[in-house]
Amino acid sequence: MSELLSENAESIALSSLNQYSYCPRRCALIFMDHEFVDNIHTQRGTEEHERADQTFHVCDAEGVRLEYALPVWSRRLGLSGRCDVVEFHPDGTVYPVEYKHGKKHKWLNDDLQLAAQAICLEEMLNIRIERGAIFHKGSMHRREVTFTQELRKHVEETTAAIHDLLALGHLPTPINNQRCPECSLKEICLPDVVANKNRSSKAARELFEI
Repeated sequence: MSELLSENAESIALSSLNQYSYCPRRCALIFMDHEFVDNIHTQRGTEEHERADQTFHVCDAEGVRLEYALPVWSRRLGLSGRCDVVEFHPDGTVYPVEYKHGKKHKWLNDDLQLAAQAICLEEMLNIRIERGAIFHKGSMHRREVTFTQELRKHVEETTAAIHDLLALGHLPTPINNQRCPECSLKEICLPDVVANKNRSSKAARELFEI
């Protein structure tokens, strides 16, 4: 999988992994159709990324060098983007930190994005990174994430799926679940309309098959 990506894949954004894990249709609307609408959640998220600086970032360890908005990439996977904060410790430990505006909570889409950052840093620096953290501004607490083999594999599979999605240019059907009401792209995605249309088409097919 990784070798095929390195041969023919253009670079995709690290943030696309977060979006795809949340909803493949949302990912396609943003990165394929270039549609994006802010709501209160996305506005807060943008603000937290802009504030990922000395004002909010705290590291108690001595001698740690902090890099903000650090560009990273992986030619192997065809990924690129920026890390909110990367801590470079005196013992050689490299520790990426991603900022999120909500309260401390484990979300797979956030973990995938952070793990992808670590994989990029590993390729660039020729090192191994075991863990990083999500800083939740809502609770002002870190949640440490261990980069397990399972999580790394999930990053590769998700990256491959996004490359395929963008290459095919096909808009996935809406997930149409509890996430939809909070999505900033709901009025563009129209999950209820598409779901009703699909149900009507299915009913028509079943009627004529009888």
